[in-house]
Amino acid sequence: MGTVAAIGEQVRVGGMSLVGVTVHAAEDPEEVRRAWQVLPEEATLVILTPAAAQALGAVALDSVRPLVVVMPP
Repeated sequence: MGTVAAIGEQVRVGGMSLVGVTVHAAEDPEEVRRAWQVLPEEATLVILTPAAAQALGAVALDSVRPLVVVMPP
């Protein structure tokens, strides 16, 4: 069974840890890219904030595995 991860600004993703999501707080594009690179193999769903999605671009949005979703603005 896979896990769920979230990448983005702390204020937007921090509370997700309360329901078992692995949170990678990233405040700038470089931190977002580092967080993406260290995602564990078992991460099957990644939730991105709009800013994180913009920082990753096609790398994440074209990903088949893990499944990637972007939070609404």
